[in-house]
Amino acid sequence: MPTEVPSSLDEWWCPMDCEHAFLGFSYEVTGCQSLSQLNADFANMRKTFNARYVRLYGACDQSGFYDNVIEAAWQNTLGVHALIWFGFTGGNAWETRRDTLFDTLHTNAKAPFVTRGVQFGSEPLYDDVLSHQSLTEQVVLAKTNLSDVRIPVTVSELAYGYQERGALDVLDRIDFINAHMLPFFSSNATTGGAAWPLVQQDMDWFIQNGNAKKIYFDENGWPSSTSPGVQPNTPNAVASVSSEEGYFQMLDSQCEALKKGPCGGIGWFAHIYSDKQEVGYGIYNTKGQSKFPFQPRTSC
Repeated sequence: MPTEVPSSLDEWWCPMDCEHAFLGFSYEVTGCQSLSQLNADFANMRKTFNARYVRLYGACDQSGFYDNVIEAAWQNTLGVHALIWFGFTGGNAWETRRDTLFDTLHTNAKAPFVTRGVQFGSEPLYDDVLSHQSLTEQVVLAKTNLSDVRIPVTVSELAYGYQERGALDVLDRIDFINAHMLPFFSSNATTGGAAWPLVQQDMDWFIQNGNAKKIYFDENGWPSSTSPGVQPNTPNAVASVSSEEGYFQMLDSQCEALKKGPCGGIGWFAHIYSDKQEVGYGIYNTKGQSKFPFQPRTSC
């Protein structure tokens, strides 16, 4: 990063059409990590895994928290997919989170230089927290609000969420597509390494309906273990460390196929950074140890 905050965003970001392959990690912030912890984790993402981005998951409502995210991202040369979190219990806390985030994006000078996009999520259509018409309206308002800081807007959602709600109006209005890819829950799931046809099915739907927009797999992974909230829809679905490893090896092996996607190819995040954040899905276990070798390609 430069020693001074630039005066303009011109030529700042690499164009999305040159991004594909592994991008970085999904990272839960419900724990309201300290600045030092954010710095340590973001540095590890960048230096150990060549991550370019971090995609936020969950919410921390602590005052000034996103300022700390911005600072840690700046110090470690990471872009951020910020998130307006709806949660799972209803209510209108998301509105306060939206307003607080937008205020920070306008008042923190570094914010536009690390915030690659803002997501509404996670899975607001699937969870039916807003009608697709209301969500479309929120996307349009957000795009207007953030136009001066040139931050694009998306929705973090399953293909099934769009399909179930008939929400092509949302898909038409977002700037790029953050697609959830969680094939463990398919009724046809077996192992992570064998999940490519399931990935293809949802990927092809987004390609066919996404008007050539950039696609990222953002909430994207396979669990090494089940939990009360992570249960398969078929007894054939295998949750194991080897199955999680196999899933990411499969994605890495399909780099050339993913690169054929719209706008320069499909990029993907690993969901999630650590089992401390979501049990079973982490690249690291709860003791901070790597569950398996993980060095996916960042280009092909």
